[in-house]
Amino acid sequence: MNLVENIKEALKSVKVNLLRTILTGTIIAIGITSLVGMLTAIDGIKAQIEESFSGLGASNFDVRSRGTSGGAAVQEGKSEKIYPNLKYREAVKFQEEFNSIAPSTIFSTVTGAAEVKRGSKKTNPNVRITGADDLYFNIKGIKIEKGRNFSATEVQYGNGVCVIGTDVIESLFGKDEDPLNDYITVFGRRYTIVGILEKQGSVGGGPGPDRAIFIPIENASRLDSRGTFRYTVTVSGSDPLKLDYEMGQATGIMRKIRQDRVGEEDSFEIVKSRSVGESLEEVAGYLRIGGFTIGFITLLGAAIGLMNIMMVSVTERTREIGIRKALGATPLRIRQQFLIEAIVICIIGGILGVLLGIGIGNIVANAIGPGGFLIPWIWIMVAFVICIFVGLASGYFPARKASKLDPIESLRYE
Repeated sequence: MNLVENIKEALKSVKVNLLRTILTGTIIAIGITSLVGMLTAIDGIKAQIEESFSGLGASNFDVRSRGTSGGAAVQEGKSEKIYPNLKYREAVKFQEEFNSIAPSTIFSTVTGAAEVKRGSKKTNPNVRITGADDLYFNIKGIKIEKGRNFSATEVQYGNGVCVIGTDVIESLFGKDEDPLNDYITVFGRRYTIVGILEKQGSVGGGPGPDRAIFIPIENASRLDSRGTFRYTVTVSGSDPLKLDYEMGQATGIMRKIRQDRVGEEDSFEIVKSRSVGESLEEVAGYLRIGGFTIGFITLLGAAIGLMNIMMVSVTERTREIGIRKALGATPLRIRQQFLIEAIVICIIGGILGVLLGIGIGNIVANAIGPGGFLIPWIWIMVAFVICIFVGLASGYFPARKASKLDPIESLRYE
């Protein structure tokens, strides 16, 4: 009995025991459906969100004070040199010189714990005040729902105007009141509301744009009496492929402005901005791990069920195994027959599971938001590899038991 005959016998056995094959294949199909379905839905939702924010932040980079991300680092027992913060006039000069290469925005966080007043009403001291120019909202992908953006004149002269988040509006205004062109007070200064941001929410309860007020950067610089504000310039690159070139150009311009000497390290930092796509990929990665874990647990239960059924099959076909051995079948061929049978059942279940998983995953993804039809080829390949592995793992012990049966004792079995 060669391998081809073994395959034919395994397929014949699958066909003869059709009900058992259907039940076992269904168990495998449920596991594969849960695995492929969840991963397809996750990829589909991610693709829709990425399409909505296509290109946002993909080629952006920040020019900022050195050591913005933390204190002075210590290397080889020596503290790194502390450089002065990037000044507002330096940021403005950089923006003017770099404007011919790519657009950019200057911004700085004034405080993250401001109390905003309007008449007798006031907010909790947890409002973030940010100074920004008229390009900030476009480059950062923040939408203004009502009203307007800062004008170039307001940014240039630092007028007392502001764009405000929805949480601040809810704290200071009633439902029937129109906040536009009304006044609020911050740090004892009066600001006119010219725009209201679209509600966005925030991750982890942090002070997102909903609990923020934006004022012209020139106006914010006047509040920097001690010169401690950290100004950042975010450059909106023209093309991700030209990012390294533009970052090199930015380094040269800023070194000239900061008067860094030849041979000395940069007194500032230029870092690639974290794009929406990268953030989504990180979140989707965690979701995939969760989906894969749930699918794996389901498949583990399916594998145990298949192993049990194959053990029963060995017991039922003891006489058949004895006859095959008496006719010259080796233990290897007996093992092959039962392993092939288990793998065939798993592949049948896998095909059904993949089809159901793709369908359910796309239905879920399109129910959350309209999008195209996604076929996750990688997860399909993973699913079939898992099916073969499950078949081998589930069929090995029953096949090993069958191959070790004594032919004489097997022929006597009733």
